[in-house]
Amino acid sequence: MMRLIGLVITSLLSLFLLSCEEKYNGIVKGDPAEDFCLSGWKDGKETEVCLSDFRGKVVLIFFGYTHCPDVCPMAMEVLKKTVNLLAEEERKRVQVIFISVDPDRDTPEVAQKYAEFFNPSFLGLTGSHEKLKQVTKAYFAFYRKVESQDKENYLVDHTGYIYLIDPDGILKLIYPSRRQKPELIAEDVKRIL
Repeated sequence: MMRLIGLVITSLLSLFLLSCEEKYNGIVKGDPAEDFCLSGWKDGKETEVCLSDFRGKVVLIFFGYTHCPDVCPMAMEVLKKTVNLLAEEERKRVQVIFISVDPDRDTPEVAQKYAEFFNPSFLGLTGSHEKLKQVTKAYFAFYRKVESQDKENYLVDHTGYIYLIDPDGILKLIYPSRRQKPELIAEDVKRIL
């Protein structure tokens, strides 16, 4: 009888704890975000930008490239709409970072102009292939240049996820393409802020 009562109490406690757990719209990770430093563009010159520069803010990261015909502009549009759904004070506590995985064509200046096209507060970064491989590996992302006869107009296969890092530097959520809806991401950002 005592065993049955203990089992019932344990089950009820588990249900209570599950009901108290916050629900998010992305895939929950919860690991410390790997810090990185890449090249950005500010005031007409190249500058180093590190993830740790944004501690205390929610950071949304997308890996792509400026010549991308579909996935990148769609994801960047999602991020633009997400930020627009936030109140002005909330926007000040969010940083969107576009990381170009095509440094052969996307200089820091080109990456920044691309990011700013969607929102003036967005940052565009890139780096050497060696640095980019380290960063993408740390974020479970990949990219590879698609071989082509045309050396100028080639495609780059890449991960299409959006990554949310919380103000404490935790990789909190990953949004695969089917979960990249501005209202859902904005809801998570508000909850985390």
